[in-house]
Amino acid sequence: METIASAALGILDGRSHDLAGRSIVVTAGPTHEAIDPVRYIANASTGKMGYAIAARAAARGARVTLVSGPTSLQTPVGVRLVSVVSAAQMYDATTVAFGEADAAICAAAVADYTPANPADHKLKKAEERLTSIELVETRDILAALCSSRAANQVVVGFAAETDDLIAHAQGKLARKGADLIVANDVSRADSTFGADTDRVALVTATGVDQRETLPLADVADVVLDATRDLLVGAAR
Repeated sequence: METIASAALGILDGRSHDLAGRSIVVTAGPTHEAIDPVRYIANASTGKMGYAIAARAAARGARVTLVSGPTSLQTPVGVRLVSVVSAAQMYDATTVAFGEADAAICAAAVADYTPANPADHKLKKAEERLTSIELVETRDILAALCSSRAANQVVVGFAAETDDLIAHAQGKLARKGADLIVANDVSRADSTFGADTDRVALVTATGVDQRETLPLADVADVVLDATRDLLVGAAR
């Protein structure tokens, strides 16, 4: 029923199949970085935003590959799901999928660090006390996509921040070389992890477009509208 309603709204607002012929890679959810076979480092991402983007992109006619970390969400209709667990697995799956895509929308909350030496067995507190965990940086998916993209490909990143939202997003845009950063303040109840709404700002090299709080499906359309426009500009 939700898919039918989404498609009907797309027809009414003129978006129906405006992404037909486009191939879009979407990342979603957290990653789990193993400490041992039963323990891991993670974050509070639920994957809702990435799944909403994937669902709306498919409803608008795109071929969608959703690279998802562990979530409890159902795969949207018409979307190809690639399930991963770790940041390394997400890096590999996303970079491969992007090779045949028009755009990548990186909504996942990928771990910045992973344990350097995960144990191959469950650590026993009585015998193997864990007093510290050596961490190493994970590979930067967004930066890799930006550095490898062709002239007609578009890369969109997300910045989940708790302070100085726009400044941090602008810094990320410049460092990574993305076409667009979608910035959201996760310290707000209406745009935090797990919320059914979001309040985002679209940050590009030419300015900032702050939006009001909207349901996730509407935020997804805002992001996809911007991605579509960037693709049209890239083709010129």
